[in-house]
Amino acid sequence: MPSPRDLLRAMFDAAIESAQPARCVPPHLPSAPKGRTIVVGAGKASAAMAKAFEDHWRGDVSGLVVTRYGYAVRCERIEIVEAAHPVPDAAGLKAAKRILSLVRGLTVNDLVVCLISGGGSALLTLPAEGLTLDDKQAVNRALLKSGATISEMNCVRRHLSAIKGGRLAAACHPAKVVTLLISDVPGDDPINIASGPTVADPTTVADALDVIRRYGVDVPASVRHVLESGSGESVKPGDARLASAEVRMIAAPQMALEAAAAVARAAKVAPLILGDAIEGEAREVGRVMAGIAQHVALHAQPIAPPSVLLSGGETTVTVRGKGRGGRNVEFLLSLAIALDGQAGIYALAGDTDGVDGVEEIAGAYVAPDTLQRAWAKGIKPRESLAGNDGHGFFEALGDSIVTGPTMTNVNDFRAVLIGASDKGT
Repeated sequence: MPSPRDLLRAMFDAAIESAQPARCVPPHLPSAPKGRTIVVGAGKASAAMAKAFEDHWRGDVSGLVVTRYGYAVRCERIEIVEAAHPVPDAAGLKAAKRILSLVRGLTVNDLVVCLISGGGSALLTLPAEGLTLDDKQAVNRALLKSGATISEMNCVRRHLSAIKGGRLAAACHPAKVVTLLISDVPGDDPINIASGPTVADPTTVADALDVIRRYGVDVPASVRHVLESGSGESVKPGDARLASAEVRMIAAPQMALEAAAAVARAAKVAPLILGDAIEGEAREVGRVMAGIAQHVALHAQPIAPPSVLLSGGETTVTVRGKGRGGRNVEFLLSLAIALDGQAGIYALAGDTDGVDGVEEIAGAYVAPDTLQRAWAKGIKPRESLAGNDGHGFFEALGDSIVTGPTMTNVNDFRAVLIGASDKGT
């Protein structure tokens, strides 16, 4: 039988594989139009989605998608551009302008296929009139450290954009628009995936202002003006320009958890999926998950060991210390402290896009001896947690998980394995 570490990694790999564009794009291709087919898109998976589209599309096609640096995939007919994430840069700005120009002036006989995945909010950046890239960068940095949820952050982003919040689909009118989505957000709401460039937005500038006030986000005066004046209002439900826009969800966190569960069953470990939309402060979720794992170990409820607790979603980290943040490593460090070396409990958490926060590290691994090994190195786990230094903690132990670019993104993956031993499950 595989070791706990190997089994957890196999489950993580299966989750990532289940959302690979080569697997999930082909079944959802639209019918060919009478006119032109233009492919546009943004996100960490968008280049791989473009490649899958090209490989299975029999008609003419052209277009442009923007992905994260290091996530490009070679395409023959669709241009791939790389830009920065999670804080936008000039390359993303230029790409967004070009994408808008590509879809203007189309006819009712034309088709626009939008390939959208997580990360698109930063990658597809085009400031609203009166704003600059510097303004958008400042807001993004502040939001990332504020503790706001992903839906709250995206609400603000939509109302400071000239391309999100349905504006891209509106620009395509009267062409037919088909959006293929890979979800990375709790609840899989299309408006929150890359801040919804092709879907109507029911939220308002007032909602965006509420988020800024609630978290005390310091924003430039120009940003506050766009929101308070109402000029940043997005495209609303019922807008005629979106009448021919269609959305197809092709991959989501639940699919990834089910793939991981199948790996567990094959190893004779009972999986329990706790949810694919878990939110909250990462350290709080870590403590809660530790409590559930301890109850399973002690009382065999709600499932008997050997078992694995699987969950997804997107937690948050309010960065107050000097560490680098990272919601998965913060979750794991909090979990390890709460478990206090309890025998037979192991865990892995990672972002399925291969990047936990701003690090080129997907996540990390926890074992019963994690705290003991840290103390032996002179590392104080509680101080690391207080300083939001989960990445530094796990790097020092050699327990970071590095996948490289995964070419997909279905949000965070968490697995807590109970009733295992180092000799195998």
